[in-house]
Amino acid sequence: MKRKTPLLQWLLIGLFLLYMIIPIIATYVFSVATKWDVSILPEGYTLEWYQSAFDHPYFSITLTNSFIISIAAVIVGVLFIVPTTYWVHTRVPSAKPLLDLLMILPFGIPAVVLALALIRVYSFPPIGRSPFLLISACVVFSMPFMYRPVSNALGAIDVDTLTEAAQNLGADTIKILVRVIAPNIMPGILSGSLLVFATVFAEFTLANLITGASFKTFPILLVEFTKRDGRVAAALSVISFTVAWLVSLAILWASGRRGKPTDKVQGAH
Repeated sequence: MKRKTPLLQWLLIGLFLLYMIIPIIATYVFSVATKWDVSILPEGYTLEWYQSAFDHPYFSITLTNSFIISIAAVIVGVLFIVPTTYWVHTRVPSAKPLLDLLMILPFGIPAVVLALALIRVYSFPPIGRSPFLLISACVVFSMPFMYRPVSNALGAIDVDTLTEAAQNLGADTIKILVRVIAPNIMPGILSGSLLVFATVFAEFTLANLITGASFKTFPILLVEFTKRDGRVAAALSVISFTVAWLVSLAILWASGRRGKPTDKVQGAH
């Protein structure tokens, strides 16, 4: 039985990978197929659907808007979550279970409910149905993806010792957070940023309900083409996936260069 266990594990892993990869490969193939309805493989290949996607007047606009919303959500998320999580870990550790509970709430609130609630409350200009409201909604929606990696990273280092050492060297709270704590939990921050970016970049419901056509994002354009031409929609899906994949690789590469936490406090004073 012991000899069969590794084989079974590899078999399960292989089946899982096939389950995840085959739809992606099929989408890539369909995005370059001239016709694909009577055989296992397409009858021909073309880049016409990509050309149609690139030539669309809203392609670059929606792609830029999605980048703006995603990057803004990452920045705001880091600025809010990292100091709050650090403060709870060092000053009020008894509040950590409550914070953990609050960070689960976005998973239980449907995006439709969140969007309609924000539209109802913030209906006055210039916030109502603006990109700023959309960014705020995306930050709330993606908070758990930023909080959990940051919280785990803080739990993996001796936060109290590092804070006390930096304070003995004369550093204030901001310097401690920026120059001591942040470098030691950078892998967690980068992991959270990766998850937030990927989540917000592909978010359709919030963008469609809050800003709609006034600030159209890439997922909205993709859904519109889904109703018109599935082949162009497949090309847009491939572009969206490729962009998220490249950004993920860039963040993972940056995380790898940072290395492991070093527990250093040099330069804090």
